[in-house]
Amino acid sequence: MEPSAPPRAPGGRRNGRQARSAQELRAYARDRLIESRLTPNAISIAGLALNLVAAGLVTQRLFFLAGIAFIVGSTMDTLDGVYSRMSGKGTLFGAFLDSIVDRIEEGVVLAVVAGYFAATGQDFAAAMCVVAVLGSLMVSYTRARAEALGVECKVGLATRPVRVVLLSIGLVFAKGAGLGDFELLAPAIYVIAALTIVTVIQRVWHVRNELSSEAARPPDL
Repeated sequence: MEPSAPPRAPGGRRNGRQARSAQELRAYARDRLIESRLTPNAISIAGLALNLVAAGLVTQRLFFLAGIAFIVGSTMDTLDGVYSRMSGKGTLFGAFLDSIVDRIEEGVVLAVVAGYFAATGQDFAAAMCVVAVLGSLMVSYTRARAEALGVECKVGLATRPVRVVLLSIGLVFAKGAGLGDFELLAPAIYVIAALTIVTVIQRVWHVRNELSSEAARPPDL
C-alpha cells in the first residue's frame, strides 16, 4: 500500500492563488503600458525635465526638494531603458538620446551645485564639482570608446547608479535641507570626484588588459 501524500498546508493554496493573481496583474499592467502611446523617449524627456527642476531648486537653496526631484528624475531615466527592452519600442536614436540626456542631467545638477559652493565661498568644493563633472564624462567616454573597439567595459566603482545615489544623499542631507544638522553635500561631491577618477583608471587598465589578451591570442586556423 502506497503511503498517502502529506496533507497540503491550508495556506499553501491561498498563497498560490495570490501569487498567480499578482503575476496576472503585473502582466496586465505591462501589456496595457506597452499598448499605450508612451515611448521610451518620452520617459527620457520627463526625467530630464525633473532634473532641470532639481537644478532650479538648488539655486533657491531648496535642497531637500531638489534631492527628491533628482531621485525621481534619475529613476525615470533608468526606467526608460527597461521599458524600451520590455515594450520593444526602443530605437537606435532612442539609445543615443538616452546617453545624451544622461550627461546633461548629471552635468546640469553638478554645475548648479558648483555655483552654490562658489557663492558661499566654498572654493575647494566648487573645484571638486568640476572634477566630478569631468570624471563622470570620462567614465562614460571610456566605456563608449572601449565598446567601439569591441571591448565590454562596465567595470569600475563609480557607475551612474552609484553617482546618482551619492548625489541624492548629498542633496537630501545638505545644510538647511531640514533633515537634522547634517552637511553631506560637499562630502558627497568629494566622494564622487575621487571615485570617478578611480573608475577611469580601472576602465583604462581593463581595456588595456583585454586588448593585450586579444593580441596575444593565436589566430584561428
